[in-house]
Amino acid sequence: MQPASPGNFRWRIVTLLFIATTINYIDRQVLSFTMTDELFRKEMLGLGPDEILTPGAIDRFKISYGDVDAAFKFAYAIGFIVIGWLIDKIGTKRGFSLGIIIWSIAGVMTGFVSSVRGLISVRALLGLGEAANFPSSVKTVSEWFPRRERSFANGLFNAGSNVGIILTALLVPYLITNYGWRSSFFVTGVLGFFLFGFWWFTYSKPERNPKLSREELAYIHSDATEEATLKVSWGKLLTFKQTWAFAVGKFMADPIWWFYMSWLPDFFNSNAALDHKLDLKSFGIPFLIIYVVSDAGSVFFGWLATQLMNRGWSANHARKTTMLICALCVVPIFAAAQTNSLTVAIGLIALATAAHQGWAAIMYTFASDLFPRSVVASVTGIGGMFGAIGGILLAFLAGRIITNFGYLPMFIIASCAYLVALVIIHLILPRLEPVRAEEIEEVLV
Repeated sequence: MQPASPGNFRWRIVTLLFIATTINYIDRQVLSFTMTDELFRKEMLGLGPDEILTPGAIDRFKISYGDVDAAFKFAYAIGFIVIGWLIDKIGTKRGFSLGIIIWSIAGVMTGFVSSVRGLISVRALLGLGEAANFPSSVKTVSEWFPRRERSFANGLFNAGSNVGIILTALLVPYLITNYGWRSSFFVTGVLGFFLFGFWWFTYSKPERNPKLSREELAYIHSDATEEATLKVSWGKLLTFKQTWAFAVGKFMADPIWWFYMSWLPDFFNSNAALDHKLDLKSFGIPFLIIYVVSDAGSVFFGWLATQLMNRGWSANHARKTTMLICALCVVPIFAAAQTNSLTVAIGLIALATAAHQGWAAIMYTFASDLFPRSVVASVTGIGGMFGAIGGILLAFLAGRIITNFGYLPMFIIASCAYLVALVIIHLILPRLEPVRAEEIEEVLV
């Protein structure tokens, strides 16, 4: 029988992570909406405001946009290499603070660029800073929650990504329409500096938080196993099959989510098959629907895995069953590129994004379930790096594929990715067995 929770202060920490993830996604999502603005496209291509955007110029812009997106993800991958190690070394509070400052500066600087080359530079800096969000959040959850609650907690903070996209879809078109595209980056970039202050003066480890009761602290540690402080090199972590199972799940799924983030506004704006196209004035409601459903998926699937474990299911059975349900929910999305109904396309994409968010919540739980807390950020960083590498490859190809073949090939890739990933994960790790303490040698990073 599971012990009853003696308090709820830990859920305030999830709220803080939720806010951080929301702002993180606002800053990274701004460009995907701004890229549909005609004046922005002209300026990035070096055209005057009175010149005409020909179909050839639009195709060049889309290919350049894919390159910009690839640059962001390349820096994001590099950021994971550095930030996961840094967070485990200097602590979550300082490591996350550094990431917030970097990505906020980059967000504001984007409002000053006037060329694709400049855009590549500032988006790369943004990717470097934004890599701090998930290693920091997952490590925080591992510190503040017992194992059986982590998938639900991860689902809750991960829901902030959807809220960030919703707010971006509502706020950015208004800013661009009324104040120009540069204002969208100035306003959203400043949010990060408020987040930095909020995080710095609010967060602490549970053992150091005077507002946390002794009873709740004991509850947080009630199912803890080996928690010794370990300094483990990436080379050592890469020798464990658990690391590779996590990395595969990220490599296969993360690029699909980034594809949605980067290209859905253009899909709805330029897809000739749809009976109704969207623009800056009409993005709001459809994206609100898609990402509210995504939020529900993040919370529901995280809750489902937790409920199955509370009913006596093993972590292996509960996590993988939930992941299978998520993978199956993504399969129908290929039809979104073939239907002429805007409503059907929105419904299929909403189902797929909800399933992805559920998948993501379970994947982040892998890191905290399978490794000691002292290396969770490093493991999350490794997984994030592999996800970013997959994202780089897909981002580099996406503009070229879409320009030459349309959106169908991209949605077919999305349909298959999660099932293939789950099969590979199961082959690598038939049972979700945590790494034992004696398997990890204490070495300097």
